[in-house]
Amino acid sequence: MLHHERLKPPQDYTPDEWSLLEKRFHPEFIAQTEALFALANGYFGMRGAPEEGGPCVQSGTFVNGFYETWPIVYGEEAYGFARTGQTMLNVTDSKIIRLFVDDEPFDLASANLRYYERRLNMKSGTLDREILWKTPSGKEVQVKSRRLISFHQRHMAAISYQVTLLNAEAPVVISSEMVSPQPGVKPSEADPRQAKIFAGKVLQHRASYAQNRRIVLAHGTERTQMILACAIDHDLKTDCPHSYKTSYTEDSGQVVFTIDARPQHPIYLYKYMVYHTSKTATSDAVCRRAEWTLDRVVGQGLDKLLAEQEQFMEEFWQRSDLRVSNIRAERTRLTTVELQQAIRVNLFHILQASAKAENNGVPAKGLTGQAYEGQYFWDTEVYLLPFLIYTSPQTAKNLLRFRYGMLDQARVRARELSHRGALFPWRTIGGEEASAYYAAGTAQYHINADIMYGLRKYVNATGDEEFLFECGAEMLVETARLWYDLGFFSARKGGKFCINGVTGPDEYNTVVNNNTYTNLMARENLRYAAETVEALQIKKPEVLQALIRKTGLDLAEAEDWRRAADNMYVPFDAATGIYPQDDSFLDREPWDFKNVPEDRYPLLLFYHPLNIYRHQVIKQADVILAMFLLGHEFSLEAKRRNFEFYDPLTTGDSSLSSCIEAIIALEIGEFDKAVSYGRAALLMDLADVGGNVKDGCHIASMGGTWMLFTYGFGGLRDYDGRLSFRPQRSPEEQSTLQFPLTYRGQVLDVHISPDSTTYTLRQGKELVICHEDEVISLTQANPAVIRPTLKP
Repeated sequence: MLHHERLKPPQDYTPDEWSLLEKRFHPEFIAQTEALFALANGYFGMRGAPEEGGPCVQSGTFVNGFYETWPIVYGEEAYGFARTGQTMLNVTDSKIIRLFVDDEPFDLASANLRYYERRLNMKSGTLDREILWKTPSGKEVQVKSRRLISFHQRHMAAISYQVTLLNAEAPVVISSEMVSPQPGVKPSEADPRQAKIFAGKVLQHRASYAQNRRIVLAHGTERTQMILACAIDHDLKTDCPHSYKTSYTEDSGQVVFTIDARPQHPIYLYKYMVYHTSKTATSDAVCRRAEWTLDRVVGQGLDKLLAEQEQFMEEFWQRSDLRVSNIRAERTRLTTVELQQAIRVNLFHILQASAKAENNGVPAKGLTGQAYEGQYFWDTEVYLLPFLIYTSPQTAKNLLRFRYGMLDQARVRARELSHRGALFPWRTIGGEEASAYYAAGTAQYHINADIMYGLRKYVNATGDEEFLFECGAEMLVETARLWYDLGFFSARKGGKFCINGVTGPDEYNTVVNNNTYTNLMARENLRYAAETVEALQIKKPEVLQALIRKTGLDLAEAEDWRRAADNMYVPFDAATGIYPQDDSFLDREPWDFKNVPEDRYPLLLFYHPLNIYRHQVIKQADVILAMFLLGHEFSLEAKRRNFEFYDPLTTGDSSLSSCIEAIIALEIGEFDKAVSYGRAALLMDLADVGGNVKDGCHIASMGGTWMLFTYGFGGLRDYDGRLSFRPQRSPEEQSTLQFPLTYRGQVLDVHISPDSTTYTLRQGKELVICHEDEVISLTQANPAVIRPTLKP
């Protein structure tokens, strides 16, 4: 059920398969376009505000994992509550380039624009803009800019800013600036998803200096003791007479170029921007690193940066591009070009959120905004990892290794809650639990199983047993210990293993007994831990001994884990064939959907939690998500019955629901619903379905879009690493779908047409897959196989 179907993108956003194209300046959509036109590389990012510094809602620049903490204040304290909040900071804005012609400032909000085009170019990985400005005195000024954040050199960003007077001469001033941000306006306290705004100055001056056209600023945080160095340098090319002046303060810097511009004589300003951070180095050391990076990159020039960026993007699309054709616009309300554009925008933003997130996680909004404080959730493992595993496995591995780096803190957190083992934080940046509302935070113990589910998918798809044994096994031991300690064998449930007092994915039903999703995922976690220990006994006894020394593992524990898994209690109502979301879900009063107006959603903004918790109403897919992730555990009929029951109860208040509901709808033959939910997932940001893209893009939903096409329409399933395909399509469907998958170092291309499916081994020696129920072997000698596409 969708209560926010604003599924029409703004006018003048011309569809283009490879670009997000804005043909007219839209002041009413400034906040939304700042997120959609953001650039990032996973290490740092910049919102899509104009170079001139405004107009903007938040000209945000964010460095992944650069954060400050703050004490969480409770009206009533209790033992074990999270004590410290964590917020990713808006850091030094270095992209500002102000333009003055005849001493008149160029301001998008008031300028007489004769031409305007802005393009998020997904082939070049750049943000390009071209403007024709007619000044009050009638002079025509052409402004072209190109902005990039390098995927090849993770600390580096650059801007090419070209100014050409077309019909007259005039004095031109270009002021290149950098400024450390001041605290912003406090957000609405009614929306807990928005980021905290600090009351005082957060970034404290550590160093500032300049030399020629280079400025370096360093700032630090008080509580986390992190250092940020931002440095800029410039290269101006023109045959017009010019000069420059450099100045700086503790919190800002400015290089002002004065040019006697002549008509048809372009002025080229190349601005280079560098960000370095450290938790341990001195400010002087971090400043030196920033300068070393500038020395190298400025010497190489912008052309090399652009060439590297294009090469990176070409390689990304070769292994990631998902293509569609022959779309029936009357059904989807999208043309083929619009659909293709939307797919690529989603995949491009995932890339920007994750590519260089080395030693960090992926914030819920990527680096497009500060909502959810820039923290990391389960989104990564459940919604992003599948795409990364099958397109960029090294990035997936980095993210799992980052979780491994939190293991000691997770052990501490488990002890705080009187558990054995480890409990990963529900939301965090630095590794400690930062969720102030335990009922919908700490109680979501399923985070442990989600991470281990992602680990298993990664290992199966890559064959990387070295990582499993080096890092994964230790995480498995500690998470399995947590589940075994948390649950118990209940005499009242026939000796079944029960897990009480937890919250599943659905945050509208909290602290419940035997959440079906949690129990099923915990069972997978326990089984995988037991299997891994058993495998180590046979394959790697020396690794097992090291694991025993590190964790104090008793081999009898693995037997306990398997016994708990084999006896896991899974709620089931035989009379209806429904898997209740938890023990008491079916006893609750249904929510009065008919008499609640659409403008009262999302419910969390308009109703006290207790009001919501008493009812049968769902924020996001819960049982239905389990039926996707563990689909081999359920019959097709069970999926159909449960979808029909839970679908009307699901509000769509979470961006994480639409993609999952679409996948299950496809599997059970509900094609109209699948298209409706699929559109909502695909356009979550482009059409601002939830009304909050201004706060940043929904990166997890974007990952869900990839799953919608591959797992949904493509019918991909990968239980235990075995690739199988059962393409899903309605009888009258004429569209085609193509996508690549990287599996154990090999590349498989899948092409699904109305009547046939072609599997091609693009790279590799041999790959065994399943089409429908047929086992197929692809080899170098016979790399392609065509099979009929079955229709319902």
